[in-house]
Amino acid sequence: MKQVRPKKNLGQHFLVDLNIAKRIADTVDEPYADLPVLEVGPGMGVMTQFLIEKPRPLKVVEIDRESVAYLNEHYPQLRENILGADFLRMDLQEVFGGAQFVLTGNYPYDISSQIFFKMLDNKDLIPCCTGMIQHEVAVRMASQPGNKQYGILSVLIQAWYNVEYLFTVEPDVFNPPPKVQSAVIRMTRNEVTDLGCDEQLFRRVVKTVFNQRRKMLRVSLRQLVDKDSSLFTLHSSLLTLRPEQLTIPQFVELTNLVAEELDRIQSNKQQ
Repeated sequence: MKQVRPKKNLGQHFLVDLNIAKRIADTVDEPYADLPVLEVGPGMGVMTQFLIEKPRPLKVVEIDRESVAYLNEHYPQLRENILGADFLRMDLQEVFGGAQFVLTGNYPYDISSQIFFKMLDNKDLIPCCTGMIQHEVAVRMASQPGNKQYGILSVLIQAWYNVEYLFTVEPDVFNPPPKVQSAVIRMTRNEVTDLGCDEQLFRRVVKTVFNQRRKMLRVSLRQLVDKDSSLFTLHSSLLTLRPEQLTIPQFVELTNLVAEELDRIQSNKQQ
């Protein structure tokens, strides 16, 4: 069977450098070397060939039918574990029978954020996630407060995972070469089991304030609570900050303040 043609509509950029493919595959070895692995978007299996050598269960999920046919032909030992599906629509509890697994892949740039939001929705199932993404996204994910790259992904992921920026990958090792640099990252679950606030409201607060990241919190939060709320007078020192200045504990504190105010508003409506 001839090689798979990269499809622009799927954001396919096939890695062709075997040394880099092995380096990425080896990122799954720490710190959970005994867990099964799920590879997203294997394409023609440039990473798969190294993952399959590891003494642990491996499954791959690929949406491209041409790639699925190629994998079935070239990796017959993996045939029962090649999932022709859309990762974003999968029930991840079913992949390894409810067991934890490591997620990895050369992730399509245009849906990498969606992949990581799905990881967050399944954080108790995925204690470690590695792989290659767009350099700019990797920098944002690993950024700390006070940095202009620090944003929604930084906060939501670092609330639950420790993020490591491992190494940079240049465009010339892909077919076709992307117009940007790539980067390999590893995310490992931290010790947090409870944020200490409503998790859905936490996400909502983070997204709301970063959507107006140049404004002080007292301005951007008016999308969530009334501008005349006592929240803005009782906690003025915190609310004069901009979102990129807040640590994750401060975002938790802010979420709880917003929750109290929303509860007060709801209570007044019921009276």
